[in-house]
Amino acid sequence: MILIPVLDLLNAVPRDLILPPANLFLLIVIGLAVWHRWPRAGRIAAGTGLALLAFLSTTAGASLLVRPLEGMTAPLRAPERAGAQAIVVLAAGRLQDAPEYGGRDIPDYLALARLRYAAHLQRRTGLPVLVSGGLGAKAVQSEGKAGAEALADAMAIALREDFGVPVRWIEPRSRDTFENAAYSAAMLRQDGVRRILLVTDAMHMPRSRSAFEREGLEVVSAPTMFFGDQARSLGSWVPSAEGMRRSWYAAYELLGIAWYRLRFAGGPVLRRLP
Repeated sequence: MILIPVLDLLNAVPRDLILPPANLFLLIVIGLAVWHRWPRAGRIAAGTGLALLAFLSTTAGASLLVRPLEGMTAPLRAPERAGAQAIVVLAAGRLQDAPEYGGRDIPDYLALARLRYAAHLQRRTGLPVLVSGGLGAKAVQSEGKAGAEALADAMAIALREDFGVPVRWIEPRSRDTFENAAYSAAMLRQDGVRRILLVTDAMHMPRSRSAFEREGLEVVSAPTMFFGDQARSLGSWVPSAEGMRRSWYAAYELLGIAWYRLRFAGGPVLRRLP
């Protein structure tokens, strides 16, 4: 079967090399490398890479990738009438050894945005909360912290201490979105929970929802952090770190959606995407 060798090759490619800005720098380097031998091809490659690098570094340019993703979901208007039995919050990143918290790991700003919205939903609905997120295989390898605190533990502490919201379930084993869904669903089924409010970023929601629905849960999307309609001023055309961050994130999620479709079609030959 031709699909399997192709997927094995994709698995071997470092993720960041096929995402901006690394893929654009690579295109520029290739263009410069071939310039003397094939001047026209070199100019086209280097020029295209440079133009895309500048364009995707603007929040206006990033919105061309962000909007299609955010168009796959919508804000939750009436959580009280959703018929859900629990709120599930997915982990993002963390800040290690935060000195202002006594050297404890804390959720990063993306995770905090999710937690804040989850706290808002919990106060409106009174539903129990599950937080999901382990340390991740890459983090263990790079940091040498096999026994480090899971992302879900830091999230639970933040919800309880900073937002005053109780947490019923903590899922600390998952390494990626696919495992978020698998391990969370197993915990929820033990308590008879079938329908959930799923909290994550708007761009992450399409892939997350797909993973949780494949585990047999009924999912009510509760997305937060919509960026697509914010790039409307002249300043949105000025290159910035935030513009590139959004482009990277959107490209990552678009790649992830395609990756999951191949995974579901190709069976176990595919590795998981965080």
